[in-house]
Amino acid sequence: MGTSHLKEGNLEAKAIAAVVEELERQAAENPSKLRVSRTGDKLTVNGEIDVDAVVMVVVGSMAGGP
Repeated sequence: MGTSHLKEGNLEAKAIAAVVEELERQAAENPSKLRVSRTGDKLTVNGEIDVDAVVMVVVGSMAGGP
């Protein structure tokens, strides 16, 4: 599953969008530890990820949070 599902607006698409946005936020916050790049509907991630933060945004997206 790629990020092409982001336009569907369903719960799964919201969770995918939340994960991508969180990973990009983490990369922007600490580019020496994490690099994220998109190519079409694929995402490449290299480095350390704060998994707790990723889980929180997924749970928030499923619960209707921001």
